[in-house]
Amino acid sequence: MPGTVQSIERAAAVLRLLAAAPDGLGVADLANALGLAKTTVHGIVRTLHQVGFVEQDHSGAHYHLSDAFGRLGESYLDPNELRSRAINWADSLASRSGEVVRVGRLVEGKVEVVHHVFRPDDSDQDLDVGTTLPPHATALGKAVLAYDTSARPRSLEAYTTRTITDPVQLGEELATVRSRGWATEFEEHTVELASIAAPIRGLGGLVVGAVGLAGRIERICDSRLRHRGDLVSMVRATADAIARDLREDP
Repeated sequence: MPGTVQSIERAAAVLRLLAAAPDGLGVADLANALGLAKTTVHGIVRTLHQVGFVEQDHSGAHYHLSDAFGRLGESYLDPNELRSRAINWADSLASRSGEVVRVGRLVEGKVEVVHHVFRPDDSDQDLDVGTTLPPHATALGKAVLAYDTSARPRSLEAYTTRTITDPVQLGEELATVRSRGWATEFEEHTVELASIAAPIRGLGGLVVGAVGLAGRIERICDSRLRHRGDLVSMVRATADAIARDLREDP
């Protein structure tokens, strides 16, 4: 049997010490308590701070548990941060693809659109920011739902004759998304429209949202009605770029 992971043990010990110290502890205090070098402890608390589990006081000398640590079931990433990190990349994707681009995240079983870039033409379009989409009937939703089975909707509403309404079929579709790393939709939410999306991974590889494009079938798919490979590559590259920005220090 494999052994324990030492770095996780040490991080857990730091969290226990901070939980017992309402006034917070400094790096030297933690190092002395654990018998570790201050550089080692600093690396641990810096990582815990980066993922939102600990906070520094105003002086920067002491650390304490953050409020977010007590709300682990909630999303750790503020939607405004996801949007701010995604804006430039999403705008570029819309410009290169010529299609509508959306960035979304799962909220209470639905996909909330946090950023929306209009198709770069002169057509009338409505802003979707703040609206929700069904996760089982859109590529944007499948790209996130595939990595969070706890959010899988209990009722699979049909929006078109192509909407997946069978839980077993949806499970197979999400398994395909996980194996290839991107999701598709073909007239499942809106007739004559298709879409492509890819998950956005935050710290530790956690999927925090997705970015995708959508448009008429003849533009998104090839002559054999397969989603165009060049658009898939654009979407995946955009998701990777946003993920890199999210993992950087603020």
